[in-house]
Amino acid sequence: MILVTPALLSACASEPEAPVDQAIPAPPAAAPAAPSSPTVVQRERSRWIASAWSDLPGWGEDRAREIWPALQRSCLRPAMGWERLCKQVVARIPGDDASTHAWLTANLEPYRIEAPDGRTEGLATGYFEPLVDASRRPRDAFRVPLYAPPVDLLQRRPYWTRRQIDTLPDAQASLRGREIAYVADPLDALLLQVQGSGRLRLTDAQGRPQIVRVAYAGHNDQPYQSVGRWLIERGELRPGEASWDAIRAWAQRNPERVDELLWANARYVFFREEPLPDLQSGPRGAQGVALTPGRSIAVDPLSIPYGTPVWLDTTEPLTARPLRRLVLAQDTGSAIVGAVRADFFWGWGSEAEQQAGRMKQSLRMWALWPKASAVR
Repeated sequence: MILVTPALLSACASEPEAPVDQAIPAPPAAAPAAPSSPTVVQRERSRWIASAWSDLPGWGEDRAREIWPALQRSCLRPAMGWERLCKQVVARIPGDDASTHAWLTANLEPYRIEAPDGRTEGLATGYFEPLVDASRRPRDAFRVPLYAPPVDLLQRRPYWTRRQIDTLPDAQASLRGREIAYVADPLDALLLQVQGSGRLRLTDAQGRPQIVRVAYAGHNDQPYQSVGRWLIERGELRPGEASWDAIRAWAQRNPERVDELLWANARYVFFREEPLPDLQSGPRGAQGVALTPGRSIAVDPLSIPYGTPVWLDTTEPLTARPLRRLVLAQDTGSAIVGAVRADFFWGWGSEAEQQAGRMKQSLRMWALWPKASAVR
């Protein structure tokens, strides 16, 4: 999510908050405004400014019908103010892009999202779901464990650092028996932890391939340090070169320093295993619903409530073509902070990895909110 890989330089949506169990409040009451001024909605980390549909660059040109399955999933956990419309969303199957746009325009109204200081431009980065070969038991090169949360995680805050987990007998004893699987490369384990979820390609007892998902289940409450940034600060890579491939190449040239690189990031993420009967099903985001490639973003929930449709005005990382699209705020991450900030979920596979790994684009955003609910 690049000139400098945000998935490596920041925690992105890599370490999402636990799924919410209650509705997210609607925006607070609008601040008083002069009769000729647009409505202004104050949120904790953003301001929403009432806008016209014509203000949204490219509105009406998107393949809007593609948003509907993701919108239906969001309506399983609707934000306050969405209850009435969500009943329509769940029951409705739009016929085409034009009818979807017509429904959206008739039932929602746009708000420009800006920072409290009035800045309207921010940052779009990207993330994806890695696919990594793994083994149920340590064998051959597969020696790097992926752990479920230890039973004493809540009793020891902060928990052991990454270095302590790798080196101290007491830390290792606390995780004994919590191994989910083993990968061959410690950088693969780090990638899974940075992205917050991933797919493991295993072999079952009958020798058949099996793919399961490991999902974020907590972390050690230690500070996050980007390994890409660490390499740049030490002159090992130049700004703009810290792609995942470049970091792997550096590790191959400097095998004796790989531990030093990894231990620079004290943050350690734990996982839970989930079955993956449908390979086209995305991981669950912080809203508690499955993410949709190209239609889900991670946001700061203090700026944009989960389940909010958002119009993005940014560019694609590889081609610089306009990326103007309707997406849904369905996830978050420790580095996704501020008003005009989004982490774009590209999905899985090699193309998604390339797009996410290079995305660091200028961004403008508009929130779409139900009419008569946005400023009550």
